[in-house]
Amino acid sequence: MKATQFGRALPAGGTVGVFASSGPYENRSDVLRPIEWWKARGYQVRLTDSVWARHDYVAGPAQDRVDDLHSLLEDDEVDVIFCLWGGVGAIEMLPLIDYDLVAANPKAIMGFSDVTNLHAALLKKSGLSTFHGPGFGSFGASDREAFTLDSAVEALTKGGVGEVPRRPDDQYIRALAGGRVTAPIVGGNLYTLNHLMGTPYELDLSGCIVLIEEVDTMAIDFDVMFWQMRLAGAFDDVAGVVVSDLHACGKPDPEVVADRSLEDVLELHLGALEVPVIYGLPLGHGPHLATVPFGVMATLDGDARTLTIDEPGVR
Repeated sequence: MKATQFGRALPAGGTVGVFASSGPYENRSDVLRPIEWWKARGYQVRLTDSVWARHDYVAGPAQDRVDDLHSLLEDDEVDVIFCLWGGVGAIEMLPLIDYDLVAANPKAIMGFSDVTNLHAALLKKSGLSTFHGPGFGSFGASDREAFTLDSAVEALTKGGVGEVPRRPDDQYIRALAGGRVTAPIVGGNLYTLNHLMGTPYELDLSGCIVLIEEVDTMAIDFDVMFWQMRLAGAFDDVAGVVVSDLHACGKPDPEVVADRSLEDVLELHLGALEVPVIYGLPLGHGPHLATVPFGVMATLDGDARTLTIDEPGVR
């Protein structure tokens, strides 16, 4: 699925807008730290009310979060938009979003994990290219290194083109299947893609390179999710698959006597697709996260074990 709408690049001294799409902040420093990080680099930050909202495990009512997204899109002074972070709850927004307003006011929107809900819906319903990258709360956080933050800023200012870098602490990438393909790249969190199936916001993965990431998930759960998607035909016509480093995934299930390994499951489901598949790029919940735009053309080379973004996600 190719994007047709693109936001503008973040200029020097530009304004970063922030809303909470999913979970709430825990400590006020979760918000104050990234404000200081961006301002120290000469940027302006515009927060919406949802950033400070807390209602159980979501950041306030869904309509309020949608209203904040709409307001940032309509604010001419806001250049790019960050989700505070993931968690749960973005799916509640999907039927409330004005997708015509999004298409008429395209802006780069960044986040990952539960934000996959927005990536999928905004691409499908508005044709908008969005960015799979860190949430606003990651900036200035002690567990986020320059690799992640520099990649995000580079993507918002220049579009995120070029070869996706390997992890600085582990250069190994495994090819589950060889070959080379150029196609639009889509995807995100596997659990989220799985629960969008059968809804109006499910992405048609046909002809696309599909990015898959997860965190703290057992091999048996991957097995079930992949079976669900395969039996539904979701992977029938994909052009290729790129799997993240799957941080903290593959732990054995104590209830299962003979557990398949994580790579066994990837081989079973993805290695049999007869398309290029690579595994291990820093595109998920690990300590290193490279930002990539969705809905743009990319080249996946299973033999060289590389993913290259060919088209910028901002204009």
